[in-house]
Amino acid sequence: FPFPYAPYAIQERFMAALYGALEKGQVGIFESPTGTGKSLSLICGALSWLRDFEEKKKLEEARLLALEHDGQEEKKLLDSDESLRKGTLDEHRCPESKGSAGEPDWVTAFVQKKEERDKVDRLKEEQIRRKKREDHLEKIRHNVQLKYAAKRKRAEEEETKRLLQLSKEMLSEGGGAEVLEQLDHNEEELILDEYESDEEKKAVLGLEEDDDDMEEEHVTKIYYCSRTHSQLSQFVHEVQKSPFGKDTRLVSLGSRQNLCVNEDVRRLGALQLINDRCMEMQKHKQEKKSDGEEMEGKKRRVSRTVCPFYSYDQMQFLRDEVLVEVKDIEQLVALGKETKACPYYGSRYAIPAAQLVVLPYQMLLHEATRSAAGISLKDQVVIIDEAHNLIDTITCIYSAEVSGAQLCCAHSQLLQYMERYRKRLKAKNLMYIKQILYLLQQFVSVLGGNVNQNPNSQAISQTGTVLKSINDFLFQSQIDNINLFKVVQRYCEKSLISRKLFGFVERYGAPMVVKTNKEKEKLAGLQNFLLSLQQGSDKEGDLPAEAESDQLRSASPLMQIEGFLSALTNANQDGRVILNRQGTVGQSSLKFLLLNPAVHFAKVVKECRAVIIAGGTMQPVSDFREQLLCCAGVDPARIVEFSCGHVIPPENILPLILCSGPSNQQLEFTYQTRDLPQMMDETGRILCNVCNVVPGGIVCFFPSYEYERQVCARWEQTGLLARLAAKKKLFQEPKKANQVDQVLVEYAKCIKRCSQGGGQMTGALLFSVVGGKMSEGINFSDDLGRCVIMVGMPYPNIKAPELQEKMAWLDKTMPRAAGQAPSRVLIENLCMKAVNQSIGRAIRHQRDFASILLLDHRYARPAILNKLPQWIKERTQVKAAFGSAFAELRK
Repeated sequence: FPFPYAPYAIQERFMAALYGALEKGQVGIFESPTGTGKSLSLICGALSWLRDFEEKKKLEEARLLALEHDGQEEKKLLDSDESLRKGTLDEHRCPESKGSAGEPDWVTAFVQKKEERDKVDRLKEEQIRRKKREDHLEKIRHNVQLKYAAKRKRAEEEETKRLLQLSKEMLSEGGGAEVLEQLDHNEEELILDEYESDEEKKAVLGLEEDDDDMEEEHVTKIYYCSRTHSQLSQFVHEVQKSPFGKDTRLVSLGSRQNLCVNEDVRRLGALQLINDRCMEMQKHKQEKKSDGEEMEGKKRRVSRTVCPFYSYDQMQFLRDEVLVEVKDIEQLVALGKETKACPYYGSRYAIPAAQLVVLPYQMLLHEATRSAAGISLKDQVVIIDEAHNLIDTITCIYSAEVSGAQLCCAHSQLLQYMERYRKRLKAKNLMYIKQILYLLQQFVSVLGGNVNQNPNSQAISQTGTVLKSINDFLFQSQIDNINLFKVVQRYCEKSLISRKLFGFVERYGAPMVVKTNKEKEKLAGLQNFLLSLQQGSDKEGDLPAEAESDQLRSASPLMQIEGFLSALTNANQDGRVILNRQGTVGQSSLKFLLLNPAVHFAKVVKECRAVIIAGGTMQPVSDFREQLLCCAGVDPARIVEFSCGHVIPPENILPLILCSGPSNQQLEFTYQTRDLPQMMDETGRILCNVCNVVPGGIVCFFPSYEYERQVCARWEQTGLLARLAAKKKLFQEPKKANQVDQVLVEYAKCIKRCSQGGGQMTGALLFSVVGGKMSEGINFSDDLGRCVIMVGMPYPNIKAPELQEKMAWLDKTMPRAAGQAPSRVLIENLCMKAVNQSIGRAIRHQRDFASILLLDHRYARPAILNKLPQWIKERTQVKAAFGSAFAELRK
């Protein structure tokens, strides 16, 4: 394998195992601890396989084409044609001459020769296509700079013309009456177009047919997915540094939220709003084209905005640039701004010719998004990195929740929209709008409310949580006679009703836009209602910090509701509806919970040649094997597992299971015992001892924010917190995500200061929470994490209705494993996955070292111990007494 430096032995084993899995078309679960160069191993292993695979294809083509040119072979083919004409006579003469399938030899020979000729013809065609594509890309490499300069000049000229035209229009505009008339014209875009449900039109993007030499089926691809855009950017930088950086055709995909360069659209903030505005602008481009064909004398009805970045030539140019040089998302966006081309569509047009497609895994795992992006997985390779939360991710993608406030708000908005434009809407549109209004009314009714009243002032008499099957929920809501698939998939998506409704609210939600007293009266109800919703939320103090969620909740609730309606089209046995009735109708909610993520993952594994699920910590893997792969219909023989150790020497890590503390108090942090004062005090004594001997940084993980608060309050009361603060500066994980970086910077600065100062203070102690902001994706390398402490076992709350339903579903559908109920295995696995993620934060490279303390005697149970990562488990020591553990730690 080509590699930028001498690889570790475990990297060589990883690449060999990966190569084998891709070659055999397997589904692999690959585990390689962080700090062992996993990304580079994935790049070099997978791209080596792709290079060899393409080379073999070329050699096979060359062999068959050489045979075809062989004169002797030509003669044989002609002879076989001759034998066809003599077939009946030969068969009569030699009835005993039969092929293996009972056919005469001449028939078998003819069929074989015909197949070979067909294959040669296909290969010739493919070779011509490949040659065209290679020539095309080569031509781009030589001419891209010239094209770049020409495009930029043309774009500048067009921009100048546009600004001049705009200035003229503004100068020619008259007084207030003309402005009002213009607003009236603009209002046309809020009215729904005539809807024909039987017409199945493909989405027209306004682009010409792509070049023949860029057809996708002739390029074998690797789709690489990870969780966040920063992880994807990091991966692309690794590709750039690798031996494959110059020769690989790589394209980075992302959402419009990440790739849009039109500031007017970007400032909408919420993803759904950006998507809808973008689609509408494309539609306007189509209408503009057809408007241009109208007779000169006919006045154009409406002037609508089209996106200046959505140009075929500019995007083709951007596509070419992407294919000749590896770029990450930031570089792609910068290029889009510079060339006045849309990176979102430009990158998509690069997919067919690309060899490596890099994308967030929500984009690949969600079927509708995958299809919209033009991603075909047939016979391709998929690598899902950072896949430890894959099951949860699929569950979240296909689950949906709507609040009572959203339902009432959407009903009010849609009703006022219908009343205002009733005379302009066609019968089909009115019928579907009335159906949606009925659905919203019934959903609020199920929660125990009335859509015509303020949801925040409607108290609910019977509070609590109820779970229903999809069918039972539809019957209870009295909507089982409505075809939800038709309403959601066909009408909502094709009519863009949520976008129109958002435009309506955007236009009339603010007083400055409302033009006359009469209209003010009409819309006062809507404004007051929206205002009361906002004030109600403020009083409750539950407005989300993110402007995005705020915008979605108050301005565009119908978008959220469409997701919920779509979720209700799942099979009855694969999901549940949770009716959560709290205090008021506004606070109550309906949630769809997906129980069987395998149904959506099955399509990925069935279509792909090979699928690799990789991560730094994949233990315990039984979840992936049983809940995801076997349930998705993957043959167990096709599943392969690979796990490698760490590159650090054994003496660089000290994992200890502490069964008791300094005063011989047994450590057992169950829900019943963890609140006892003696348990909290014993934990404090352990930390004091550890702080005395461990230099640098210590990270202490608690099972929840509430327990952390409780323990710290106790320590403050007993004076223990002051004793800890004398040795280490104390830091606490913030609850808000935007404050995490600030805390980490201060934490790192403090440790650096203490290591240089040589005073009484030896470093810092960071209190964190399992599953919180610092248990994943944060590196506590070197002095930032010399010791990681896990307080208790972070079991999930088994009283949570969603978890109870999942447990019941598993017990009903899964076989018992090693005498344990599947629900029990699930609980243990959820706990240990969280532990493994947290304790893996400390060791980040070959020369790093750290100790890991697991405070609970239950970690010593074989079933639990076996769920630790192999490289940690084989070095773990179980300590019944604190004294011997402390001696090891000191050493």
